[in-house]
Amino acid sequence: MAKSIAIIGDSESIKGFGAVGMDLFICDDTAASSQLLKQITDNDYYAIIYMTEEIFEACAKEREKFAERAVPAIIPLPGVRGNTGIGQRRLSSFVEQAVGSDILFKN
Repeated sequence: MAKSIAIIGDSESIKGFGAVGMDLFICDDTAASSQLLKQITDNDYYAIIYMTEEIFEACAKEREKFAERAVPAIIPLPGVRGNTGIGQRRLSSFVEQAVGSDILFKN
């Protein structure tokens, strides 16, 4: 069975992603984000789950369950409220673990 792609975030930030075939999960209340992530991942239907950075940070504890797993990949995206830089920091961390040095974002 083919797996799908989901996106979780506030309605303003994610509404355009439906046009490219992603399943939209609108979450305007960050307090409910952990429960929503749990519901989405219970059925093992999604290979990739994008989240706005705000939601990504709000459901950190629930995300930890998937940190060592390849599927689903949980990826933060900036929302309409701006970029917090979490995506860049994570990428830098992954590169540093793999290569031994931050070769992408050196200051």
